Amino acid sequence: MNVWQFIQDQILGMKWLNQLIGSLLSMLGLNPETRIGGSIQFFIYDVLKITILLCLLIFVISYIQSYFPPERSKRILGRFHGIGANIMAALLGTVTPFCSCSSIPLFIGFTSAGLPLGVTFSFLISSPMVDLGSLVLLISIFGTKVAVIYVIVGLIIAVTGGTIIEKLHMEKYVESFIMTAGNVDIEAPSLTQKERLTYAKDQMLSTFKKVLPYILVGVGIGAVIHNWIPETWIQTVLGSSNPFGVVLATLVGIPMYADIFGTIPVAEALLAKGAQLGTILSFMMAVTTLSLPSLIMLRKAVKPKLLALFVGICAAGIIVVGYLFNVFQIFLI
Repeated sequence: MNVWQFIQDQILGMKWLNQLIGSLLSMLGLNPETRIGGSIQFFIYDVLKITILLCLLIFVISYIQSYFPPERSKRILGRFHGIGANIMAALLGTVTPFCSCSSIPLFIGFTSAGLPLGVTFSFLISSPMVDLGSLVLLISIFGTKVAVIYVIVGLIIAVTGGTIIEKLHMEKYVESFIMTAGNVDIEAPSLTQKERLTYAKDQMLSTFKKVLPYILVGVGIGAVIHNWIPETWIQTVLGSSNPFGVVLATLVGIPMYADIFGTIPVAEALLAKGAQLGTILSFMMAVTTLSLPSLIMLRKAVKPKLLALFVGICAAGIIVVGYLFNVFQIFLI
């Protein structure tokens, strides 16, 4: 336990880095205990920590992805049936790109290829909500129990949502051009180890450039919340005294657009100010899974009734999970 606590705090959480930045700021005449000094320390520490972890994780995950091109992923999913296919699709979503907009083209491709609609929706839900990178970053901030349970409930929402859509036979609400699109199954070329490493490096640089603005904005908002917004305000709106905090956080999160790496710093600051854990996680799930740009993209592929069902299932699942985390928060943190 002591070894894991060290890994969680000093390697993943990089508390040594936070202390180092605080010492350097003090040497420069900035007191980290003040609002300005504390905001600067929070911003520099979180940007550096997330950047280091993110680049390492993207590289590793992209290397794993090199073994699962769309053609191979489609063949893997095609071997499973029933709820087993939904589970495999949800698990496959954990090694795919980090934002919902990136997942929709794969969703369209899988649907065009003839995979069951419920299976493709399980993939679409899990891909932005749950990934290996978010697991490590969540461990660094919220601890192992919260991170693991977050991933498990995210997969449960993905499997349940896809299963419901499958049972309701919603295929007629997919746009006709998706269902009739031709599918050319081109065998993915075999890659050498050097090519896989090059691919992982290129994906790391490309993805980091895309998510960096969201990281900076998210950390900036987190710094403001952490050092400038009174704790009583956060507790009033998102604390246990507001029974509708989870619903409010979910509704606020849906129109926004960011990936999980941009929302984690905001979540970290909200938790420090007294917001309830489940309320924070509901906000994160809503932002990453139901962002407005991704819903606009998805509308091009599915009709309004199926889109509304998708949003309703995800929102209901997120709200239920939020309240459950709030109830059991005392055992998790």
